[in-house]
Amino acid sequence: MLASFSVARSAKVRKDYIHSNLDSNRVRRLSEFVVLSRLTAEGRKTLKNKPERLKEVNKEIEKMGAKVLKQYALLGKYDFLTILEAPDNETVATVMVELGSRGSLETTTLAAMNIDDFLKSLK
Repeated sequence: MLASFSVARSAKVRKDYIHSNLDSNRVRRLSEFVVLSRLTAEGRKTLKNKPERLKEVNKEIEKMGAKVLKQYALLGKYDFLTILEAPDNETVATVMVELGSRGSLETTTLAAMNIDDFLKSLK
């Protein structure tokens, strides 16, 4: 019940935030974030028993105000690399706290910048 309230509240807050921060002549560009994640023992059990849960979580992320752009399974230190799009750091922080509180994964999240935008910022 609490998780459902949190997801619904977060999506509403983020939607209101985006609309209140747009002026009539331009559209606010969303930011991208790289999420490296490792499954916990509980997360591995869940994935083995219900592989479709991975896509269900991606839909939950959208309800929280972010969007999964790409996702890769990895070999090595991390199990997944996910590229998210979101309006701001706070949205991604909310998503990561919600997902982490479930006990099925641990994440490292990095803000990413388009290389052309980065080069422009140097001029």
